[in-house]
Amino acid sequence: MATTVAVHLPQEELPTSWCNILPYLPSQLPPPLDPQTREPISPQKLERIFAKELIRQEVSTDPSVKIPEEVLEKYMSVGRPTPLMRAKRLEELLHTPAEIYFKNESVNPGGSHKINTALAQAYYNKDEGVARLVTETGAGQWGSALALSTTFFGMQCGVYMVKISYQQKPGRRIMMETWGAKVLASPSQNTRFGRELLRTHPDHPGSLGVAISEALEDTLSREDTRYSLGSVLNHVLLHQTIIGQEAKKQFESLDRYPDMIIGCIGGGSNFGGASYPFLCDKLRGKMKETRYVAVEPKAAPSTTRGVYAYDFGDAAGLTPLLKMYTLGHDYTPPPIHAGGLRYHGKAPSLSLLINRQVVESRAVHQREVFEAGSLFASATGIIPAPESSHAIKVAIDEALQCRRTGERKTIFFNLSGHGLLDLSAYDEYNTGKLQDFEPSEISFGH
Repeated sequence: MATTVAVHLPQEELPTSWCNILPYLPSQLPPPLDPQTREPISPQKLERIFAKELIRQEVSTDPSVKIPEEVLEKYMSVGRPTPLMRAKRLEELLHTPAEIYFKNESVNPGGSHKINTALAQAYYNKDEGVARLVTETGAGQWGSALALSTTFFGMQCGVYMVKISYQQKPGRRIMMETWGAKVLASPSQNTRFGRELLRTHPDHPGSLGVAISEALEDTLSREDTRYSLGSVLNHVLLHQTIIGQEAKKQFESLDRYPDMIIGCIGGGSNFGGASYPFLCDKLRGKMKETRYVAVEPKAAPSTTRGVYAYDFGDAAGLTPLLKMYTLGHDYTPPPIHAGGLRYHGKAPSLSLLINRQVVESRAVHQREVFEAGSLFASATGIIPAPESSHAIKVAIDEALQCRRTGERKTIFFNLSGHGLLDLSAYDEYNTGKLQDFEPSEISFGH
């Protein structure tokens, strides 16, 4: 039996619009609030931070948004459409009647799905005359994608990389620097917020919330600079829907439709990108039997142990307040290797769908995640990113459930990136040094 079977989509069938879930949500999305007035924030107040077109997309209720030709060309240059693959040997090892499919987003030069929004954000900012983009990154996938995209569009790039990931994943830092980005470990001495945090907590491991605060402070210090975010906001998840739209066409060619769609969640971009085009079918009354499962780490369990409330997206309280599942913006997740999932909150659209029980959420431990990732690697030859392995863990669990019941389900998950720059984490797992982390108490909202 073949290890995997790939379904390729011809480049001429690349989707030409992104899919917007906002008009199909079961209720109106609660608006972002101005941190000073606690009233819905004016889009004009965001123009110093984001490109105007991205702000427009953030609130758009158009069912689809046309992809600019230059972005489509760049998509094709980095390997879109990506293959839909069937993990036939994994099915055989699990003795399951289920069919397991995954979208392989690891095949572009950056190695993850993050390039889909990085290219779009770089394009819109360049089009508006912005010279420099600044961002944060957890494990480095997002920072790598933005560094590559800004290089393509002739822009400068600054990246605040969460310190624990900066130390664990030097390969990602080197990749970003090779593409011309300036990378700093966060918290850093480069911002007022970073210096103050290091003064009181010199060994602070960093978090995405801290790195976002530093990136925003940096952005506001230079007129030629705008901020770029890799997850959470509507326009980011919008750009990622190229994944699910391609997958829908690929499943149609197989005369299949997923019974279950699974993705890991840090902020929600790869889960939203893979699932939202299918979820639009569900929310319009089609294919209601499909289940949607979002998987987070037990070390940062915002949807399974957090509260659904307004909170800041960053640690310093600089961002607008977003209605989302959150652990509190001052929560510092333990140093798990899935750095892209070490975030205190979730995308507002995803949070609403989980709150309305349209999407299920689960939390899993780090060691069982690496066990699943290692099994997947032995079956397919692909070493998955620790983030992606959260989805693989639940896909395997569901396939084993099908073995017990005899159900012939079609299981689909998004392989959001490869783990070739996470091998030190696999070494820890292989040598029995990997630890599980789970907070004993979460105080936000209590």
